[in-house]
Amino acid sequence: MLEHFFQCPHCFQEISMLLDPSVGRQEYIEDCEVCCNPIELQVEFEDGELVYFEANSIEQ
Repeated sequence: MLEHFFQCPHCFQEISMLLDPSVGRQEYIEDCEVCCNPIELQVEFEDGELVYFEANSIEQ
């Protein structure tokens, strides 16, 4: 697992999430650990290296 730090698109606090580099392309929703709002994550790995990361807010 790889810990990745980024800014929450809702509350703008720096948070971290554990990413699984064994799965090449991932898209899922996870709640912010600070404000609990949902974040849509798009992640891509190549040869175990993070090559793309995007975190978007999901409007409620």
